[in-house]
This record gives sequence, structure tokens and C-alpha cells, in this order.
Amino acid sequence: MLENVFDTIIIGGGLSGLYAGYLLSEQSRSFVILEARKRTGGRILCPEYNRFFSDLGPSWYWPAINPSLAGLIQTLGLEGYRQSEDGLGRFEDPNGNIHTVRGYSTSPASFRLNGGMNALIKKLYERIPETAVKLDSPVCEIKKQEDGVHVHVGELEKAPRAIFKTQKIILALPPRLAAATILFTPDLPHRLEQAMLRIGTWMAGQAKFYALYDTPFWRDAGFSGQAFSQKGPVGEIHDGSNHNQNPYGLTGFFNFPASRRYPGPSFTKLILEQLCSIFGEKAARPKAFFYQDWAMEKFTATEFDQAPMYEHPVYQPPEDQTCFWDRTIHFAGSETADLCGGYLEGAINSARRAVSNLYEN
Repeated sequence: MLENVFDTIIIGGGLSGLYAGYLLSEQSRSFVILEARKRTGGRILCPEYNRFFSDLGPSWYWPAINPSLAGLIQTLGLEGYRQSEDGLGRFEDPNGNIHTVRGYSTSPASFRLNGGMNALIKKLYERIPETAVKLDSPVCEIKKQEDGVHVHVGELEKAPRAIFKTQKIILALPPRLAAATILFTPDLPHRLEQAMLRIGTWMAGQAKFYALYDTPFWRDAGFSGQAFSQKGPVGEIHDGSNHNQNPYGLTGFFNFPASRRYPGPSFTKLILEQLCSIFGEKAARPKAFFYQDWAMEKFTATEFDQAPMYEHPVYQPPEDQTCFWDRTIHFAGSETADLCGGYLEGAINSARRAVSNLYEN
């Protein structure tokens, strides 16, 4: 049952895991990335319509304060464009009354990536060996043995589908998800396990929509596409358009908790009715509509993540530990970053830290 032995096993094929693989490839290290989903990217998800990729996960980066991400984008030959924010904003009060308000521009400037954030994933994937990524490979158990660490893939109640062996692991998963879904043998120290469970997974309680149109009719009416609502179901809306070309989009997040969200035609209708109230009748007839509820994603959210976070936590490694089991397992992933935790910048920085700590002299 024991499969190939690798210098390093990376658990999680999101941005942090793939970037760690990219760094290991540059060092000619042997590694494998075990990804539970049937795709890479993690919370980066970008369905395509008319050659435009709608970000249903993270959308923005800030070149002025994200030097690692900005540098990677340049290295990979990608380009970004500034978030469209010109025009007036809209505000919906608890009674459903719509008000026109002054718009605002974020500072520092927010940028979107040509090709969506999935362009990052595609480029990183191209730069690591294709055979190094194992999709549909959920890790259910990690066992420390005398001859190394054995990583079991499959379901706990069944015999493992595969077993991998290594001396070094990069745990590129949200700590809460890892603690809730992976059996560690021997048991993790109680304080470390509790610290992992207390770290909320960013976006895990959120849902996001994208509506695409042939024309930016809200801009023609003098609106920026920014809107905020105290009624819902959508609480925050932004212009999510392609870069000065068709298609043009509105995108946003929900203020309804997961227990009140029910994906399907009736919920889509409710969203479009709200967009229509805020931006006019044309908003009710998108050419394409996408919806993603991250609280329903078993490889993102746990039962503790059903309530969305409305403020950005201050993230750091669990119990201030960047590794455990005598430096065998190293944390990566945005929620474990020392700086810019919860952001894409944090995902990259934590992966770089993990790889550096694994192979430091």
C-alpha cells in the first residue's frame, strides 16, 4: 500500500501549497501535493464566461502593500488592473429604501488580475512537475512512525486509498480545517489543537455572487457599482468588470448567514430583484450568473465556520508555533501567516517561510 517516498509532502493545493511546490521545484526537491478537491486553487475559484474569469473567492490585491504577491505576478508574466470605483455609491436601508451616496476610492488602490486570480494558479501549476499534484486525494490521517511520517489518503472509516511517506510535511490548509478533519497520531498537544480550532478560516462562512452583462449600465447612470445594504440578501456590492471590455459585472457578498442561504433558482431570483432595486431593471437580466457558498464546501468550512466573519482577524501561527513534531510538520496557508494573514500575500509569505524553515542550514 505504501507509495512513493518524497522529500516533502504538501497537504493542500491552494495558492500557498502550489507556491510551496514552485519553490521546491526551483530547488530540485522531490515533493508531492495532495489536494482533496478535483481541482487546484482552494478558495480561488473562477468560472469562465466569454473568456472572462469571475473571482468567486479572493478578488483583490494591493501592489503598494503586497510586495510578495506583486513580485510573483510580475515574475509569472501576469498583469493587473485597478478596481473600477468612479461614480456615486448606493445604500439600501433596513426598510429597503435606496439612497444615492458619495462614492469612495480605496487607499491603497485595489487591483484585480487579468484572467482572474486563477491565472496565478495556472501559472504556478505550469511551473511544477505535472505528476507532483495528486487531485481527489483528501488526507485523513498523519502518523509519526520510526521510519518517518505516513500520510493516509481516503476516509478514516475505510482502508486508506494510498499511503505516502516523508520526513517533512507542509500543512497548507487552514488550521481549523486540519484540526477538524485529520487524525494526528500521536495526538496533537491539547493547547495546539485548541489554538488551531480557534483560528477562523477566512471566507469560510461567506457566499459570493457574480452577475455579468454586455454593458456597464450602472456606469452610464453615474454609479460606481459600489453598494451596501442593511436589508439583504446581498450586503456588499462592487463593480467586478473585465478590464474596460465586455463582459461587465457586478459582484458581492451576503449579509444573510449560511442558515438562511438556499442556493437555487428562488435565491438567485431574490438576488437579482435586489440588484434591480439598486441599479435598475437591466440588472435583473444578466448574461451569466455565478454563485458560490463557501460555508457549504467541506474542504473549506467546518461546522464552526457557519457564521461569517465581518471583521478581518489578526492572524498568526497557532500558539506562535510555525512547526511541530520536532520540526517535521510546518504550517503554511494564509491563516498562519505572520504578516497579511487572511490575504493572498499571507498565503505566499507563509509558504516561503515553511520552505525556508524546512531546508535552512
